[in-house]
Amino acid sequence: MKGILFAFLAGGFITLQGVANSRISEDIGTWQAAALTQFTGFAAAFLILMFVRDKNWQGLKRVKPLYLIGGAFASVIIFSNVTAIQQIGVTLTISAVLIAQLCLTFLVDSSGWFGVVKQKMRLPQFIGIGMMMAGVVILKF
Repeated sequence: MKGILFAFLAGGFITLQGVANSRISEDIGTWQAAALTQFTGFAAAFLILMFVRDKNWQGLKRVKPLYLIGGAFASVIIFSNVTAIQQIGVTLTISAVLIAQLCLTFLVDSSGWFGVVKQKMRLPQFIGIGMMMAGVVILKF
């Protein structure tokens, strides 16, 4: 139950962040908005880290270098989200983002990429993603 709550929280904040970044980019530019968002995100995470202090940094040596660039993906995410929101609106953007996420997670799960346990994708999962795609097409018109 806690995981579902956090998932909904993340989904809500992703939407709010996209809208806020779109408005910021209208005044200062898209890459500037991405940089500002990354900076404020770093500051917020750092402040929370100072209060929580639940782990140490010793484990950083065990992290594969490929995974250390994960934060850099956020700049592409922010730029893409802002651009899409400005061109196709919030609802269609978030719908398309969710479908893209699901399609990629299907690949990750079924292939076992990044060390995740392989999952077998069955017909119901494919029907579900197809229904989501149909929903986006309906939203578009």
